[in-house]
Amino acid sequence: MQPDLRTVQTGRPAASGDFALQQNKVLRNTYMLLALSLIPTAIGAAIGTNIDMSFIRTSPGLSLIGILVLFYGWIYAIERNKESSLGVVLLLGFTLFLGLLLGPLLHRTLGFSNGTELVMMAAGGTAAVFFVMAGVASSTKRNFSGLTNFLAVGSVVLMLGVVASLFVHSPVFYLVVLGAFVLFSSLMIMWQVNRIVQGGETNYISATLTLYISIYNLFSALLQLLGMGGRD
Repeated sequence: MQPDLRTVQTGRPAASGDFALQQNKVLRNTYMLLALSLIPTAIGAAIGTNIDMSFIRTSPGLSLIGILVLFYGWIYAIERNKESSLGVVLLLGFTLFLGLLLGPLLHRTLGFSNGTELVMMAAGGTAAVFFVMAGVASSTKRNFSGLTNFLAVGSVVLMLGVVASLFVHSPVFYLVVLGAFVLFSSLMIMWQVNRIVQGGETNYISATLTLYISIYNLFSALLQLLGMGGRD
C-alpha cells in the first residue's frame, strides 16, 4: 500500500486531525448528555424523597433482585439503541429511575440535623473526584486500557459484596464495601474518559451511561460514609 503523501511530509497520519476532532466531539457530547441526565435524576430524587418506599427495606432480598433485573435490563436496552435518539430517551428514563431509588437515602440523611450539609459535602466530593480523574484521563498520553480486566473483576467482586452485606450485618464490612465503591467508581471515571480520548469509545451514549453510573455510585457511597460518620 502506498503511504499517504501528507503522512510522509508531516511525519504523522493524515487523519490525525480528523481523529482528534471526532474524539473531541464524542467527549463534548458525552459531557453535555451527562449534564442533562442530572435533571431527571434530581426530579426522581425529589419524588423518591417524598413517597413511601419502605417496601424496599421490608423485603431487601426480593427488592434487590427486582432492582437488578430492571437495572441491567435497562442498560441492555440503552446499549441496543445507542445509535439512535431512542437511546437518549432510554438513558434519561434510566437516570429518573435511579434518582427515584436515591430518594430513601436522601430522606434518611436529610433527617439528620446536619443532613443538608452532608448532602452538599457528598455532592462536592463527587464533583471534585470527577474533575480530577477526568482531568488526569484527558491530559495524560498514557492509555489506561490495561485497567479493563481489573475493573471487570472489580465489578463482580463489588456485586458479591453488596449481596453479602444483606446477610453479613457488620458495620465494618459495609464500610469496606462503600470504600471499595468510591475507589472503583473513581477508576471507572478515569478509565472511561481516557477511553474516549484514546479512541476506544466512539459512542457518546455508551460513554455517558458508564460515567453516569460511576458518578451515581460515587455520590451514593460518599453520602452513606458521611452519614455514618458525620451525623450528630
